[in-house]
Amino acid sequence: MTAPEARRAEDMPCPRCGQLVGVWDQFCEACGKELAPPAVSAGTPGYVPRCPVCTADPDAPEPAVTPEGYCEGCGRKVPADRDHVPLDLGPLAGVSDRGLRHSRNEDAMAMAVAPGAKGPVALAVVCDGVSTSPRPDDGSLAAAQAAVRALLSEVRRGQDPEAASREAVRAAADAIRGLAGDDGAPACTYASAIVSHDGVTVCWLGDSRVYWLAADCPPPVAPDETTRPVSEVPVGASSQRLTKDDSLASELVATGLMSEEDAMASPQAHVITQWLGADFAQAKPHVRRFEPSGQGVVLVCSDGLWNYHPEAADLAALALPAGLTSPLDTAAALVKIANEAGGRDNITAILVPFPPGSP
Repeated sequence: MTAPEARRAEDMPCPRCGQLVGVWDQFCEACGKELAPPAVSAGTPGYVPRCPVCTADPDAPEPAVTPEGYCEGCGRKVPADRDHVPLDLGPLAGVSDRGLRHSRNEDAMAMAVAPGAKGPVALAVVCDGVSTSPRPDDGSLAAAQAAVRALLSEVRRGQDPEAASREAVRAAADAIRGLAGDDGAPACTYASAIVSHDGVTVCWLGDSRVYWLAADCPPPVAPDETTRPVSEVPVGASSQRLTKDDSLASELVATGLMSEEDAMASPQAHVITQWLGADFAQAKPHVRRFEPSGQGVVLVCSDGLWNYHPEAADLAALALPAGLTSPLDTAAALVKIANEAGGRDNITAILVPFPPGSP
């Protein structure tokens, strides 16, 4: 049998040189092109913001746009390329949006698909820039890019998901420290998920969250169970939050000083106690392994979404069953719901149907 005859039916041509490559090959052997690169909410390379109002008149001179994103001609906020970014890789998809109140999108997301022993492995990262730090939008993007690259490399090499998750956090921390200047370094929260046919490995710092949305949409957890630690919730029993916030609110609830409702309504609700940034060198990421008992969706999101719907059962009711087959449309719908509720913060949502399908 000749070499071309030995190629599998599912092989495809390299998009750069046209040589046949396997659907799960990482690189083209002929030209070296990366065949399944990560997708990042970085916007469009070379994008130049333009005021849609002032440029409507072809005879009028085009006014400049300030570094803060406002038109010098009419004073309007000019849309930026990161204001609303959809990403779709097939087995997972997401949307990151500026919201209605912020002048820029300080969230970032990144995703990739890697080959696994039993099928595709979906990788998702969400970082939420800390607004009180310098250049939080740059920091969140750098962290998300570095993390997804590290996850992709580690999973391709067959690394254990927990070790891969910790390596990704180290890479993200190094990337954000590299942005430090005279005004300090950016800071951001971090949440990631590695979703394979065997289960889900989540990793986090701060208050970006990962949820399991069970396809059977069981009733919410009983009231007397709402303060139970995440680790004690029966795995696969129902829709549930897989992460526990690094925040003052979470600590107040854990110590019994406040109820969860009162803590989330307090001024300390979003004061985080761990983050990525040069001013927090001792960050200790949390890693958790979760094995679903059936079909569902893994949701990785920033607080711009869960502020309005913090309960897993509520999110499941909003995202299912559409999220099982249309993750991009469902992510867009969740972002729209958050904006219609007020859009007080940047909003990012990545959905990964479980078990992950082929790209």
